Amino acid sequence: MAAELFREIDQCVTAPRGFRAGTTACGIKSDAGIKDLAILVSDVPCVAAGTFTTSATKAAPVMVCQERLKAGKAQAVIVNSGNANCATGAQGLQNAYRMTELVAEQFGLDKDLVLCSSTGIIGRQLPMEKIEAGVRNIELSSANGNDFSVAIMTTDTRPKRIALEFEIDDRTVRLGGVTKGSGMIYPNMATMLCYLTTDAAVEQEWLQHELRAAVADTFNMISVDGDMSTNDTCLIFANGLAGNNPLNARHPQAETFRQALNSMLRYLAREMARDGEGATKLMTVNVRGARSKADAVKAARSITLSPLWQCAVAGSDPNWGRITAALGASGCELDQNTYDIYIGDVQLLKAGLPLNYDQAQAKAAMLGDEVTITIDLHLGEGTATAWGCDLTHGYIDENTLYTR
Repeated sequence: MAAELFREIDQCVTAPRGFRAGTTACGIKSDAGIKDLAILVSDVPCVAAGTFTTSATKAAPVMVCQERLKAGKAQAVIVNSGNANCATGAQGLQNAYRMTELVAEQFGLDKDLVLCSSTGIIGRQLPMEKIEAGVRNIELSSANGNDFSVAIMTTDTRPKRIALEFEIDDRTVRLGGVTKGSGMIYPNMATMLCYLTTDAAVEQEWLQHELRAAVADTFNMISVDGDMSTNDTCLIFANGLAGNNPLNARHPQAETFRQALNSMLRYLAREMARDGEGATKLMTVNVRGARSKADAVKAARSITLSPLWQCAVAGSDPNWGRITAALGASGCELDQNTYDIYIGDVQLLKAGLPLNYDQAQAKAAMLGDEVTITIDLHLGEGTATAWGCDLTHGYIDENTLYTR
């Protein structure tokens, strides 16, 4: 991020003017007092946009959000963790709508402007009595943004949050973001759950376009395990309280907002990959020289999705054969006589053939908590970056005990 453009500030989604949040432990996860219900509200109705899972088994709250965002407006979202409200039929959909009604009743909002999200175990009905009691207990405050980021977590080991401050039309504008996700990450749309807030005034059609474009290069480029979630949701709320002229493609400072949004989503995407279930290393895969951007995406993602290479990363083993195998299976255009592979600054292959590289240096390039792989296909101008993580026994342990 350009220091002269963006300043990092605290409280993530409640950093922008007019946003308040509240959390509580209502017993969805357990009776141990773990926070599992959160509400985010704007003081005024917002221009809103979103992207969602492309799964054919999407959860009830995704359906509610997709329906209500057709109007391009929203004012609040309620989020529960510990229960996905997916594969729950008509009752689950009714419960999702009821969650929004509870928020509307408690805080004097139009229920059609309230959205909802759920994350957790699939196939269980929500404990609506607990949720109703929880909503009544929640108090909203602009100081609760960081608490919101914690209450939406499931298997995450730490919250992922950020807020930026910058200038548009000589007015201070703020953009806040929070996401959760450690497993079942292969989005093809957005992320597990992500909430973005801004006090900028933004035209809805442009906001939807910019969100979708930013998601394509960030959240759509991460993988932990190659499994797509049923609940993936990314929402952005813009309440306009900064008082700038509404942003659109013709606004002279549209690029400033675009850069802030892309920087924020890139940071959050990397943090999700870094916090993959059982992960000890963040993997970054840079592909250049592809015939097209689409080919570069295929190539980069194929490396992050290879369990064999993920295991090699876990063991700090510079087994470039795993990379070659994944690359060849990716479907990208490839000339076996032109491509190069690097781990860190160590070149292992040149023009498709292994070099007499220093094995100790290659292993050293994989010993830290971040591993970078670079592939040059030497076929064109296409580039892409994908993020993933190593595959460890911790991932297996996490996912053999999830419903207990």
